[in-house]
Amino acid sequence: MQTLLIFQSLWAMERRHTDGHERSLQENIAMISGAGFDGISAHYTNRRDVLRLDETIRGTGLKIEGVCFPRSVEDLRLPLELAAEFPVSHINLQPDIRPRRVEDCLPLLDGWMRLAEDAGIPVFIETHRDRMTTDLFFTLDLLDRRPDLPLLADLSHFLVGREFAFPVDEENHAMIRRILRNARAFHGRVASREQVQIEISYPHHRPWVDLFLEWWRYGFRDWRIRADGDAELIFTCELGPKPYAITGRDGNDTTDRWAEALLLRQMVRELWAATAEA
Repeated sequence: MQTLLIFQSLWAMERRHTDGHERSLQENIAMISGAGFDGISAHYTNRRDVLRLDETIRGTGLKIEGVCFPRSVEDLRLPLELAAEFPVSHINLQPDIRPRRVEDCLPLLDGWMRLAEDAGIPVFIETHRDRMTTDLFFTLDLLDRRPDLPLLADLSHFLVGREFAFPVDEENHAMIRRILRNARAFHGRVASREQVQIEISYPHHRPWVDLFLEWWRYGFRDWRIRADGDAELIFTCELGPKPYAITGRDGNDTTDRWAEALLLRQMVRELWAATAEA
């Protein structure tokens, strides 16, 4: 049976509150595990940090999405070595390089995919601003040259980057669906055309929430067709701290992001169940 696993981002657990208090890693892991999340998203770029994380999650059953930011093919070796020693569900690769020509990207993408295949570890390329995939059109051009490129779809970056008018027209929907057909995992936040992360619990933001649910529904259904019968799909709640989160005059979040992460998880679970019935 195909399974949806919902992770929580450790970055999203940062408070960045004006009171100066930050929870410890142990406290954050206890919150995430106690709330019933299936895993966490964490940086896999430093052995000491990964070792500390491994010790902290031991016994919780939490799985890991390892995040890295390579600027060269060789930069992926360390995250893969760490993932071999401290297993992950997949590596989320944010390509921290911004070539202006598709041809300059292909050797990097091909090199990363070769290393991933040799290591036997899934590596997905995240769609993200200020990265190789910052622009929707450019990313579509990459897919024209590498049609099987496995993506990790964070659609918030494309919506705010392109400032789609609302309601979104069919041409833009078609481009997002093209991205989704290559999605192997998802990062979850809701954007508007002006902000990368809006408060999903505000009623006046519901049209944007519904838009993302529509896109994720398409992505889930397409993934179900492509994936093996016993495959696991990872959806990571990634409601980031300020400046992703909108803040009030006091400099603090306008909503409780933890509560909204739980709300987002519930929405996604219901969406997944609906796609099974369709």
